[in-house]
Amino acid sequence: MARSLLFRAAGVFQLSRTKLGTNMSRFYCQTESELPTISRQSDGIRWRRIILNNPRKRNALSLSMLESLRENILTDVDSDDLRVIIISAKGPVFSSGHDLKELTSAQGREYHTQVFHTCTEVMTLIQDIPVPVIAMVNGVATAAGCQLVASCDIAVVTEKSTFATPGVNVGLFCSTPAVAIGRAVPRKVAMEMLFTGTPISAHDALLHGLVSKVVPEERLEEETLAIARRVCEASRPVVALGKATFQRQMAQGRDAAYATTSKVMVDNLALRDGQEGIRAFIEKRKPEWSHRAEKAHD
Repeated sequence: MARSLLFRAAGVFQLSRTKLGTNMSRFYCQTESELPTISRQSDGIRWRRIILNNPRKRNALSLSMLESLRENILTDVDSDDLRVIIISAKGPVFSSGHDLKELTSAQGREYHTQVFHTCTEVMTLIQDIPVPVIAMVNGVATAAGCQLVASCDIAVVTEKSTFATPGVNVGLFCSTPAVAIGRAVPRKVAMEMLFTGTPISAHDALLHGLVSKVVPEERLEEETLAIARRVCEASRPVVALGKATFQRQMAQGRDAAYATTSKVMVDNLALRDGQEGIRAFIEKRKPEWSHRAEKAHD
């Protein structure tokens, strides 16, 4: 089970990479200022920072933005060195959601289908890849932008950040954002957001479980990187197994969830890093992780 959970998204990754082939050359021909997203490596390769890079259009999740984001997420995602991904944005708006100019009748149903299919793929990839994804938010996140925050494993936001699903006010109900938001906040909170489009504050978002931490603007990067460093201190395969198992058991009933997690904990103990961590605790020393999904015993 552990192996299947660790690699359950491999088919999705391969499919996504195949789709990327027709788009990558376009991104490589652009200068950094023209790219929809920017990807930077930090601390070697241990964490990657993906920056939404179209502040003039309020970092709208256009099809090109979504395709670029997908590429940045998938790059070296299976590398043993990559431990965490941080998603942030340039400008005062984290993301305003879909580019409504792409959603007019002139674009046609086939194009609209492609937009929402790609968006769904990006949101599910965030939850299916083996490394944690942290949203670092300093500003407004609406509609699919709010969906992006809700899809991330952790969200650190500034006190001035706000969150909303205002699609109903322009005649397009936020049905796809509701998938992620409805799994992050209580049902009645989600329904009020969806039916009224009224923004909620950062502190209300924290109260309802949409975000993990609210910090002053000047401490946003410091607090986010502190979490990233803590993630990097853990064993990569243990974190990957834990993330995949958490996502799986959340979709199950109580008894099935306990059956799943009990089996996975036994599988976790069979990992080389699982045994190393226990030995290190007993011997009162720091563990020396292999960061490889190797077994210590059957």
